[in-house]
Amino acid sequence: MADPYAEARVAKGYALPFHALVLGTFLAASSAPTPLYRFYQETYALSPIVTTAVFAVYALALLVALLVAGSLSDHLGRRPVIFGAILLELAAMLLFVVSDGAGHLLAARTVQGIATGIAASSLGAALVDVDRARGQLVNSLAPLLGMAVGALGTSILVQYAPHPLHLVYAILGTMFAVQAVLLWLTAETGARRSGALQSLWPRVVVPPQVRRTLVAVTPSNVAMWMLGGFYLSLVPSLVAVATGTRTPLIGGAMVTALMLSGASAIAARRTRAANANLTVGTFAMMTGLAIVLAGMHGGSVPVLIGGTLLGGAGFGTGFLGALGMVIPLAQPVERAELLAAYYLQSYLALSLPALLAGYLVREIGYAATADIYATTIIATGAVGLFVRWSILSRPAAAG
Repeated sequence: MADPYAEARVAKGYALPFHALVLGTFLAASSAPTPLYRFYQETYALSPIVTTAVFAVYALALLVALLVAGSLSDHLGRRPVIFGAILLELAAMLLFVVSDGAGHLLAARTVQGIATGIAASSLGAALVDVDRARGQLVNSLAPLLGMAVGALGTSILVQYAPHPLHLVYAILGTMFAVQAVLLWLTAETGARRSGALQSLWPRVVVPPQVRRTLVAVTPSNVAMWMLGGFYLSLVPSLVAVATGTRTPLIGGAMVTALMLSGASAIAARRTRAANANLTVGTFAMMTGLAIVLAGMHGGSVPVLIGGTLLGGAGFGTGFLGALGMVIPLAQPVERAELLAAYYLQSYLALSLPALLAGYLVREIGYAATADIYATTIIATGAVGLFVRWSILSRPAAAG
């Protein structure tokens, strides 16, 4: 006699790898433009500040989507919300394919940011629904691995394939179209409940028992996300200027090295204490970035990649530590709002300094801008070490 629950078990077992793949594809698409920024500047005669605006508008749109629609799948179910995010991402890919200037690029990145913000929250929740332990690990690893694949894949296509400004988006669009169909073969992992419209009102709430620790980790966390913005917005163009090479693969390899080393660090240190992870990650990030500056001024690609690997390991370890210090302090019903506050801080640190850097590049050039940007990140990380020690070494009542 056939097992009446066999089909449901198969569908649920298929859900974890499928949702991980979709999340990775969204993040691959998010980093795909990074190796192309220099080509956008040259082809469309964009200024550096417009180019960094194309990067920053994505992060700001993603943040708005997280704040407004972050809990929508708790009310409508996971599959309908994920499906809507994929449709929005398809629209963004189409805008990239037909782009012929700054207007299309800004529109595409805005739609892409909204789609990715909705997808990240709903796919992240679906992964934890299916398997709490493995789902949390996938939520940490998939974004970094996805961004690594997106940056490297785009670089390879730019180097060896035709239509460098458009082909990668046609490929990603095809992948999203297939995933939109396959999504309906997975089991629905969430339950529906009322209050969908009320959930769209953005709220950022930090529970009282979390505030002291969040303040303590804030400078270190800001430094980590500033590092991400530095690489995703400036590094490919900076490498071309510093080394004199026009090979797109090198800039893409730098971003890939950062993300892969970050993912490896998360996997290696996921069982370590959160405070220790944040301390180790901050030191590694600061040291790696100092090595990157040395490689930039020496025009050495091996030194640049070595510093990137160390800095990326610090980024991943620090990201793991910061989340591990604040999220467990919240009650289950408080976690979504706390995550919104955490990502508000993080994505502002990712995007706003990159916008300022775009202005500085126009005024003082890439090398001087990189010096200022990297030195600011290192100084913020050092302040973070002191602030965390100062706050957490005192009794909680004194704080």
